[in-house]
Amino acid sequence: MKRVDIQNHINEHYPEMDEDILLADGFEKAFLGIANSYCSAPRACYDADKCIEILEKRDGMSHEEAIEFFNFNVSSAYVGEFTPAFMKLAHS
Repeated sequence: MKRVDIQNHINEHYPEMDEDILLADGFEKAFLGIANSYCSAPRACYDADKCIEILEKRDGMSHEEAIEFFNFNVSSAYVGEFTPAFMKLAHS
């Protein structure tokens, strides 16, 4: 999904929050949608495994380097109540 498509999705479904929901730059292809939870602000949600694949392909990292970078710099980064969420999908 392209960044403009993601922004259009947010504008359509969350017009009152379109400027609040934060996106993880460079991980558009891993975007899953918007996560909602009781007592929590809506937040962009990404496939963690796809984020790691992006780091491997885009930045030339080994799998281990990509996991370490993702865990330390991406999924652990807190930028407020609208911080993106990263989901580890169950694979069948």
